[in-house]
Amino acid sequence: MKTTMQEPTTKTINLIEGNFTTSEAVDIIYDVLDVKINFHKLQRLSKTEGNHNATCTYDNGRIQELIASQEEILKFFNELKTTGKKISIKSTIEISVED
Repeated sequence: MKTTMQEPTTKTINLIEGNFTTSEAVDIIYDVLDVKINFHKLQRLSKTEGNHNATCTYDNGRIQELIASQEEILKFFNELKTTGKKISIKSTIEISVED
C-alpha cells in the first residue's frame, strides 16, 4: 500500500516582531504599506499596458484605503514622538491554500 504525504495547506510567517523607536516604527509600517500600494498600482497598470485606448476599470478603493492608513499611522506616531516611548510591533502573515 502506497501512502502519500499530504501537502501543507497553511503557513504562518512572523513578519515583524520587536520593540522600536517611534521613528523606526514609522519607517517599518509606512514602508510595508508603500509596498502594498505599489503592488496595487502595478496591477492597475498591467490591465491597460499595451492598449492606450483601454479604460481602466480597476477599483482604486484598496489603494485609497492603504493611503489613508499611511496618513493615520503618521498622525498616530507623530503624537507619540514626544513621549519617548518604545513601540511594540507584531505582525504575522497567514497563508492558506484554497481549493
